[in-house]
Amino acid sequence: MYKPKLSLPKKSVAQTAVTYIMNFAINMLEQQRMLQKGDRSNFTGPFTLPLMELGGKTLGLVGGSGMIGSKVAEIALVLGMNIIISSRRGTLPESHKLYGHPNVTTTANVNELLQKSDFVSIHTPLNDETRGTFGRDQISQMKPTAYLINTSRGKVCKEEELIECLKEGMIAGAGLDVTASEPPPMDSGLWDLPNVWLSPHIGWRRFETRQRLVDMTCNNIEAYINAKSPEEYINVVS
Repeated sequence: MYKPKLSLPKKSVAQTAVTYIMNFAINMLEQQRMLQKGDRSNFTGPFTLPLMELGGKTLGLVGGSGMIGSKVAEIALVLGMNIIISSRRGTLPESHKLYGHPNVTTTANVNELLQKSDFVSIHTPLNDETRGTFGRDQISQMKPTAYLINTSRGKVCKEEELIECLKEGMIAGAGLDVTASEPPPMDSGLWDLPNVWLSPHIGWRRFETRQRLVDMTCNNIEAYINAKSPEEYINVVS
């Protein structure tokens, strides 16, 4: 009996979140924006944008104990970051690969995570319990120097509240691979905010990720055709 076991987007989505973090740390996106406007002052005079090392910085993973959040944590740990993971229970199961890691803490109190984190990355699934759960109340708990990254689902955020908070400069900025509607409405404030960086839900679109999806589909069809009994009609994806 064939049982395909593929975590299709785990690595690629995690890499997207970390790409945003690394770019924010050296303000590469803002520097490129300046160059496109013809502003070369950072090359000819003092560098005017904030720069930081990631070692010792804190990354908060909202709902980050799943496959993608855990992969983000693994990469961030290699960069020397400290990790806070929010979960309902406030603990990781002993079977979790990050359980007991000295640079990983868990909490059931999301506000505690928000207050301590230099970067906040959202990894909650979208369901009735999580829809619209991240808005002004949560953003107001973040450091004014912190960045928000969302590679999960856009509707987890209260998007209009997020836009207003970013207009007010409540946090340093946001990197959004997902939005409430994709693409955002043409009149959305997200398009023109100077402290927002958007990507068109590309976290899962890497060539290799899509190839694995095609391979899995083909293998499932082949397994169905070759099955000898209904008990062998199985489709397992992890």
